[in-house]
Amino acid sequence: MTRRMLFLAALLTLVPAVRLGPQAALAQQAAGNRLPARLPWAEFYKLSNELSEADGFFRSDNLVSNEQFMQRVIPELTRTVKPGRVYLGVGPEQNFTYIANIKPAMAFIIDVRRGNLQLHLMYKALFELSSDRGDFVARLFSLKRPAGLSRKSTVHEIFAAYADPKLRSAEAYKQNLAAIKRFYARQSPPGLADDDLKEIERIYETFYTRGLDIHYEVTPGSAGAFPTYAEVMEATDGSVPRGYLATEESFAFVKELEAKGLVVPVVGNFSGPKAIRAVAKYLKAHGAVVSAFYVSNVEQYLGREGGLEEFCANASTLPLDDTSTFIRSERGAFPPRFGRTQSNRGGFGGGFNSKLWNMLGELRGCTK
Repeated sequence: MTRRMLFLAALLTLVPAVRLGPQAALAQQAAGNRLPARLPWAEFYKLSNELSEADGFFRSDNLVSNEQFMQRVIPELTRTVKPGRVYLGVGPEQNFTYIANIKPAMAFIIDVRRGNLQLHLMYKALFELSSDRGDFVARLFSLKRPAGLSRKSTVHEIFAAYADPKLRSAEAYKQNLAAIKRFYARQSPPGLADDDLKEIERIYETFYTRGLDIHYEVTPGSAGAFPTYAEVMEATDGSVPRGYLATEESFAFVKELEAKGLVVPVVGNFSGPKAIRAVAKYLKAHGAVVSAFYVSNVEQYLGREGGLEEFCANASTLPLDDTSTFIRSERGAFPPRFGRTQSNRGGFGGGFNSKLWNMLGELRGCTK
């Protein structure tokens, strides 16, 4: 073979890697992984509904994370779990930070409230409509974009630039809300239910009216020393910011996964009869393995309500290996939930504390 032919052969082997986006390239890393490269709207909507249970109850809307120290476990988490697998989570935007860092091929956000599914549908539209982080923050809070922001701006620079209250814009709110509605009007068939659209509008109005200072509330209007959205976004792992808005690359990864319909919100009780087991069945059918399951402090509620054993049994049906990891966030001590393991990793004192647990070790012995 001539030198020219060798050069051409080597060049051709590089072409597929160049054409693959970051999410698609990671998806190919998982051996035996038959997850879809993309879910068109009709398939995305159908899958979300088929996996879901009936709407449940929680005491608050929980529109914003209150976990300012969640990034402390990310360095250890990224050393432990494998990219290109499946992430499971619960709650609002903190899931995007974990997704941006562990880089799954697909994600399922399972929450007892349909309101959380509607919140993630709002985010889905905003991710797809936004060109970069500066545009995304402007759309999320209905703000006029100030001059000077670029793709190289730090997360602190972005939120500092938007701190001026004069940037808040009723006109931007109306235009952005109309854009969200048009976005879902185009997703046809089957479109989006009127009740879901009305709730998305209510949620979006809340972000507009409360602005960058929006924070978690136990009950609407209640006081509490919870961090604001901006404070959560500007947090670090102790030295480096790792939130989904920390870099343009992190934002772009989540945006691509959302655009491909691969962040699927699901209504389900962790101790319920269907959602987790249905997700497990889907993953097994596609040869996929769970990389991480962010459960926040849901198990504390299940322990008080008598649903911990059912959750243990449900989670035991998930396809796991020895790197699959629970991410927990709680106040106080972290005992083994199911009495199987005595060690955990990560963590940081003060407020809500996050720690990592091996899923196989924790779930060993659960009845199915």
